[in-house]
Order: sequence, then C-alpha cells, then structure tokens
Amino acid sequence: MHQAFQFRLYPNKDQTTLINKSIVCSRFVFNHFLAKWNDTYKETGKGLTYHACSTLLTALKKEIEWLKEVDSTSLQRALRNVDDSFKGFSRNRIINPD
Repeated sequence: MHQAFQFRLYPNKDQTTLINKSIVCSRFVFNHFLAKWNDTYKETGKGLTYHACSTLLTALKKEIEWLKEVDSTSLQRALRNVDDSFKGFSRNRIINPD
C-alpha cells in the first residue's frame, strides 16, 4: 500500500519574494545557457558540458549582481536541466540520425 501526504505552504511576504526571485533567476540562467549551447553547437558541432557552463555561471554572477540574491543550488539545477536536455537530444540524434 502506498501513502501520500499533501502539504500546503503559506509563505510570508519576504519568502514569497525570494521564491519569485529564484524562479526568475533560474529561468534566466536556463535560457541564457540554452542560447550559449545552441551557438556553440552551431559553430563546433558539439555543445557545452555541465562543468563548462558551471564555470561560465560563476563569471556571469560577477557581471549580473541580482543572480547573487538567490540560492546557488537553484541556479545549478537550471544548468543540470539544460545539460540533461541536450544529453537526451544527442542520444536521440545518435539513434535517429535524420
């Protein structure tokens, strides 16, 4: 038998602001590195790795101050999502080389 629990969160005003900032920053990082990956793929035929993106993220956080306001794990998760997406993309291209 499986059991499930459902919880409802009631964040206060500051927590709501931080949650929204985290979502916006994660979306920005995902889209930024998605574009970088696409550009690199078009130029070289190979995309970026997670570790290369992680290094670039550190430099990006020095340029864009508001990325420092959120937890770094949410930004790293956005990078992992980009990496996982393109691992699936390249796996599919190997199986179906159209």
